Amino acid sequence: MDIATLVGIVVGMGLVIVAILLGEGIAGFKPFLNYEAFLIVMGGTFCALLVNYPIAQVFGIFKVLKKVLTSSGEDTSEIVTTFVNFAKKGRTEGFLALEGDVKLVKNDFLKRGVQLVIDGSDQEFIRNMMDTELGFIRERHKVGQEIFNSLGTYSPAFGIIGTVLGMILMLNSISDVEEVPRKMALCLAAAFFGLGSGYMFFLPMAGKLRRRSEEELLVKEIIIRGVLLLQSGVSPSIMEANLKAYLEPAKRALIRSQ
Repeated sequence: MDIATLVGIVVGMGLVIVAILLGEGIAGFKPFLNYEAFLIVMGGTFCALLVNYPIAQVFGIFKVLKKVLTSSGEDTSEIVTTFVNFAKKGRTEGFLALEGDVKLVKNDFLKRGVQLVIDGSDQEFIRNMMDTELGFIRERHKVGQEIFNSLGTYSPAFGIIGTVLGMILMLNSISDVEEVPRKMALCLAAAFFGLGSGYMFFLPMAGKLRRRSEEELLVKEIIIRGVLLLQSGVSPSIMEANLKAYLEPAKRALIRSQ
């Protein structure tokens, strides 16, 4: 579970609730119990998403949401350590000796890359295979980010639409001027739902996905570089020096070869 995302959502909602309680008490929640406004904002946002994206991508949003809430990233120092150990064993015992070690690797991308080396593939073939997969991963990440950016764009717009619609209906049927403030508050609830969901949830989640994507693509680039260096038969020290360049200074000290 990504604690930062969870804390941000819970604390953000908590601050809004506390502000309402301090201002109006429990009665302050009454204007927000506007199901019509909620349906207009969320229903309209979802329908706009269906117009903009294929239905498979729209319903794939739940997998993307799971990635936002649960992904914790990979230990890049461990990946570098793995390649240093592979380089050492490959130089002394040959690449075929890595067969057993590769089966224990958890990262599928790394596993496939090293297996290509074991199978005797040349550098150009390995680079093309791994770069192609990297391109598809980048495209999938881009779609997920776009969907949440779209949600963050549509929801405030539908909040304004809901407010305008509510005001039109209110002004068309109003008979008691004293009812105007109460009905106006209900109309503005739609704007609150749209702006709140867009700027508190959807757009921040799009930003988190972008950061997750950058982290994952960096890991993939480290792996591609490590696989190509391994195939070229470099020494463990050269392997370590090359891959350390991708790491933060704090993580470089964590590399320990066997």
